Amino acid sequence: MARCLAASKIGLVYGGGNIGLMGTLADAALEAGGEVIGVIPRALAAKELSHARLSDLHVVGSMHERKARMADLSDAFLALPGGYGTLDEFCEVLTWTQLGLHQKPCGLLSVEGYFDHLLMLFDHAVAEQFVKPAHRLMVLSDTRAAPLIKRLLEYQVPLVDKWIDRQQT
Repeated sequence: MARCLAASKIGLVYGGGNIGLMGTLADAALEAGGEVIGVIPRALAAKELSHARLSDLHVVGSMHERKARMADLSDAFLALPGGYGTLDEFCEVLTWTQLGLHQKPCGLLSVEGYFDHLLMLFDHAVAEQFVKPAHRLMVLSDTRAAPLIKRLLEYQVPLVDKWIDRQQT
């Protein structure tokens, strides 16, 4: 993913840490000549978890500020396998897309099928009529980085005039 982003001249905006998968991704993007911008809450930076070699690092006051700043700095959203924080951040920006608060594409890199069950849950939500089919289509996914990046770059978020149909409630 890091090499694909750097080769496409796409910068990486992420949580600013130097550990875990995201720290590894940041290192690889920097090594490939890419721009890497981190956004980290002050409390985490104080624990010396912030990455020291980033192109730019924004230190913010809270996790809420972190998510808002990352969203402002980004043109698209792409989640790699992760835990609750990853799921929280992805679902929040996806909800913002659904509500029309931004027109930025959202994608999941489903390495070795990591997100398959989440995608099935989204499909189930459509079947149970909690999510509109047009909104389900807002989630792009692939198992390979380059095709997913290409789809994110080409994708136009559909404008759904009415996201709640009060007649059906």
